[in-house]
Amino acid sequence: MADGDARVDGRIAKLRLLRSPRIGPVTYAQLVARFGTAEAALDALPMLAARGGGKPPEIAALGLVEREIARVEQLGARYLFIDDADYPQLLREIDSAPPALMVRGDTGLLARPCIAMVGARNASAAARRFARDLAYALSNEGVTIVSGLARGIDTAAHIGSVDGGTVGVIASGIDIAFPPENAELQEAVALRGLLVAEQPPGAEPRARHFPWRNRIIAGASLATVVVEAAPKSGSLITARLAGEMGRDVLAVPGSPLDPRAQGCNLLIREGATLVQSAADILEAIRPIDARALRSPTGAYTPPPPASDASDRERGAVIDLLSPVAVAVDELIRQSGLPPAIVQTVLLELELAGKLERHAGGRVSLV
Repeated sequence: MADGDARVDGRIAKLRLLRSPRIGPVTYAQLVARFGTAEAALDALPMLAARGGGKPPEIAALGLVEREIARVEQLGARYLFIDDADYPQLLREIDSAPPALMVRGDTGLLARPCIAMVGARNASAAARRFARDLAYALSNEGVTIVSGLARGIDTAAHIGSVDGGTVGVIASGIDIAFPPENAELQEAVALRGLLVAEQPPGAEPRARHFPWRNRIIAGASLATVVVEAAPKSGSLITARLAGEMGRDVLAVPGSPLDPRAQGCNLLIREGATLVQSAADILEAIRPIDARALRSPTGAYTPPPPASDASDRERGAVIDLLSPVAVAVDELIRQSGLPPAIVQTVLLELELAGKLERHAGGRVSLV
């Protein structure tokens, strides 16, 4: 078999596993860690689902995956798998790292210091101008600006950094522009920066896709800067995700009379770094960036393989589960079992269609 054919075969197996029902990022990582390759994981699905007491998921059809690959190539995009050398190291470190991304543009931008910039869709003119100028100043200092190509602050951030270095992460397929009025900007980001999608081509943006997009924005970045945000906005969710990942959170203060600024003021009160200029951000990330540059990059180290669970151990975990979501860490604490055993049981139940994973590392029975 030619080298090119071998690479394509490996790509097909990864995508068949990833596109199969009940296989999300966490499950994918656990399966590949346990069985070594996507091909071996596909072969093991029936056995694991049987242990969980259910039928195995229907594996994604070969033809479906082949058509997806052809469409990605037709669009001038390519896949970036988690074990590829140029997959962003910071994103690889998060628990729910995407196994595969579709990208158009310069992936080298992800190897530079990256800062996420998010904020209100209905942002004030002053906030949009500040975000544009901030992004411009940071990108001129060699910082890549990561945002979500949404209306408002996202748009301003991309406009300010499109010539200096910007990454747009979208909630749809890489061939879908959303919002439609940002189609020209999205194409400019792809041609002069980097466009990133997790959903396959043709996928329309759904509400459930946006939290997944947000964790890529936060996960790929050294820090997240919030420019205008309401207390219950998606931007604050992104900021909290960044905090949970151990990344710095920074916020631009605003008038206490403007509801659009209340979220930022709340973040600052809770300990976020106050931002008034690009210098504030550069000062905050300089020691973080130095550590990141010293960390090894390129080589992918999967999580340690899981162990088989006994019937007693399986029963102990199942007894702690209910339709109410519970943190996996709490299950480990209450069961007194090794984390690898608990994760094995959860994996079997998920593949059997009896368990659902939720944001924040929580699980529940279906």
